[in-house]
Amino acid sequence: MPVRQGRYTLTLPSRPAITGWAAIGGKKEGQGPLGEEFDYIYEDTTAGENTWEKAESALHKDAVERALASSGTKAGDVDMIFSGDLLNQCIGTTFGIRELGIPLAGLYGACSTMALSLGMAAIMTDGGAAGTAVAATVSHFCSAEKQFRMPLEYGGQRPPTAQWTATAAGAAVIKQKGEGPRVSAVIIGRIQDLGIKDSNNMGAAMAPAACSTIADFLRDTNTRPQDYDLILTGDLGSIGSALLIELLQKQENIDISSVQADCGLMLYDVEKQDVHAGGSGCGCSAAVLCCHVLPRLASGELKKVLLVGTGALMSPVSTMQNESIPGIAHGVLLTSK
Repeated sequence: MPVRQGRYTLTLPSRPAITGWAAIGGKKEGQGPLGEEFDYIYEDTTAGENTWEKAESALHKDAVERALASSGTKAGDVDMIFSGDLLNQCIGTTFGIRELGIPLAGLYGACSTMALSLGMAAIMTDGGAAGTAVAATVSHFCSAEKQFRMPLEYGGQRPPTAQWTATAAGAAVIKQKGEGPRVSAVIIGRIQDLGIKDSNNMGAAMAPAACSTIADFLRDTNTRPQDYDLILTGDLGSIGSALLIELLQKQENIDISSVQADCGLMLYDVEKQDVHAGGSGCGCSAAVLCCHVLPRLASGELKKVLLVGTGALMSPVSTMQNESIPGIAHGVLLTSK
């Protein structure tokens, strides 16, 4: 059973194993620095479908099925799947996996969804409520732009603070027993709001939540940044990452600059690809985790990684009502063994 350590952190005594994983990407993601590490790249980002939303669902299903295959697990043997996406009512998730027959716990954490789904799946397996669970998420650049900003046909200019929503999906299989990287602890974040109202400045909106969660986790576990190979945020981009480091130093006297990396800056080449401040979207951190980080944990190249998924809790309705953009960040401690 999970054990509370400090105020906010849950340690998982059984340390559930991540026994399989998969990352799927679109053409732009395939052209980035991690392109060769994906399990599959769709050169046609419609994935053979006739709408962007259906394409998003197809990516999600593909990632889940490939993760199950890599784990040697059948869909019928999965007790629960935890997943969500950016679309209204999470239709990217539900329409994608409706034929698999797996009990679904739908989640909305915006770009933090992979960390949240992984954490919830691990808590359920550690507590015995599930023997096998799946954590997954997906996003698509075109469907996200249409919902949150302007349809692509509008041709609006993107400011330098904007981030590129990844056309990508990631999925991981978590079991009570098995071989693979372990989930050792989980922290569910607290909502933070800096008062940002610009939907093209997600990094600034999410950085305070990342600051809060990282500081809480380090205090709860009595650890220092140097105790980790990597503190991986997703997805703050260049602006949010710089703000996070500044906030931690000024408010908490914590310096993570030597071990921090951001999924939004790893997925794309920000110098050569037109992504402005970096990548974002549910699929960004999911893809980086599943194609780049988990294999390195499995090989022992990385020993201890704190994944901190960050999300902007906005909607088209809240934006039209001139609301600020609250942020959330959830953390998952991953170890190689």
